[in-house]
Amino acid sequence: MAVPKQGHTRAKVGKSRMHKYIKPVRWTTCPRCRKPVLPHTVCLNCGFYKGREVIDVLSRLTKKERKVKEAEIKKAEKLSKKENLTMENLSKKQ
Repeated sequence: MAVPKQGHTRAKVGKSRMHKYIKPVRWTTCPRCRKPVLPHTVCLNCGFYKGREVIDVLSRLTKKERKVKEAEIKKAEKLSKKENLTMENLSKKQ
């Protein structure tokens, strides 16, 4: 029976096999600010996780940056409220 002159190590074989099964990262959107976020992690844009504030993002910013960030958050909240007022959501019984 033929035997290869230079065999592949387990590490070499494992590295080649591993790349067959790598899956792309699935992103979700933050329900508060609508930015892409990894699932089960804190949103670094607004600092919220599961509906409560975990990181105070505004305290780390300068006064000028804070005003811009607050305006973005208010705009995102208005958009989320408008999305909840669709005809389908209004017709559902709560």
